[in-house]
Amino acid sequence: MAKRDYYEVLGVEKNASADEIKKAYRKAAVKYHPDKNPGDKEAEEKFKEAAEAYDVLSNDDKRARYDQFGHAGMDGGAAGGGFGGFGGGGFTMDDIFRNFGDIFGGHFGGGFGGGGSRGGRSVNRGSDLRVKVKLTLKEVAEGCTKKIKISKLMACDQCGGSGAKDSNSYSTCPNCNGAGYTIETVNSFFGRAQTQRVCPTCGGEGKVITSPCSKCRGEGVVRGEEVVEIRIPAGVAEGMQLSVSGKGNAARHGGVNGDLLVVIEEEHNPELMRDGNDLIHNLKIPVTTAILGGEVEVPTIDSKARIKIAAGTQAGKVLRLKGKGLPEVNGYGRGDILVVVDVIIPAKINSEEKKLLEKLAAQPNFKKTDTVRGEQNIFERMRNFFG
Repeated sequence: MAKRDYYEVLGVEKNASADEIKKAYRKAAVKYHPDKNPGDKEAEEKFKEAAEAYDVLSNDDKRARYDQFGHAGMDGGAAGGGFGGFGGGGFTMDDIFRNFGDIFGGHFGGGFGGGGSRGGRSVNRGSDLRVKVKLTLKEVAEGCTKKIKISKLMACDQCGGSGAKDSNSYSTCPNCNGAGYTIETVNSFFGRAQTQRVCPTCGGEGKVITSPCSKCRGEGVVRGEEVVEIRIPAGVAEGMQLSVSGKGNAARHGGVNGDLLVVIEEEHNPELMRDGNDLIHNLKIPVTTAILGGEVEVPTIDSKARIKIAAGTQAGKVLRLKGKGLPEVNGYGRGDILVVVDVIIPAKINSEEKKLLEKLAAQPNFKKTDTVRGEQNIFERMRNFFG
């Protein structure tokens, strides 16, 4: 089943402000919250769907990527998870409660009855990592798979990421008595209000370590290396960021791994300059070819192409190789290669060449200085080309 548009999920317009998006999410979350709809699988799915939509639309970078590329920009299907936050599908209900609890001024699960004990336990999340990947023009055009070795925090193999020596090396947190959260009472203009907060002593785990692991010293994580395989879709651009879910740093004492953020860089190509999905090539031809015409060779992304130069071609003329540029990142459409003609005038000539040119200069066609009918001069063509 195709995913619904995120703006449709929250019931907001595409130009909605951050406050409008937040308000719409609050409304949807309250309506479909599992504690208000016990056993209703459809409501639970809508609750998750709203959380996924808010995760994207509340983040400026993700929202811009979604507005430009749609769902294709959020879940490119990399190894180890999808592109984008919830797009990878690895988030649980507890993750939703943990990530968005601040929207409701306290613990997300509390306040509806029965949800506090389940949601009160905080799920740790590791930090994200950021790497840069440099691509050739051909890799951008065709898409590719890259293997990158990254240094990161990994779950300790001795304690399994718990940070404790063994299963008996815990005691109940003295601050929250094992609940994982504390209740704060605040007096306000509207009366007394209670909110639930993650326990600062145990970090929401409800227990504290009494005998730490000797290898990770109670942290649950150690420094290590991992080779991550990343599939990069065709048509990506300089500065675009892809997210590989779950391939960032491991969390202390277990939990959810952070994400690996992959920033795209493009290698300089000496022959083809990128302009969106179009590629521009500056073709230098001798003045004789411009006058007489002929065939020349121009570069493409992965080979060469031969094109005809019409007799009397003017400097600055733009020839178009349709469909030879870069693809759209969502797979629809392709740019062109624009060949801009540059006529080369010899800087030095010998005496024989000078005599020949002087003879030509005396001919009627070589005395004309006005623009040929139907032709634009170079300045007009460049102005039209660059808008």
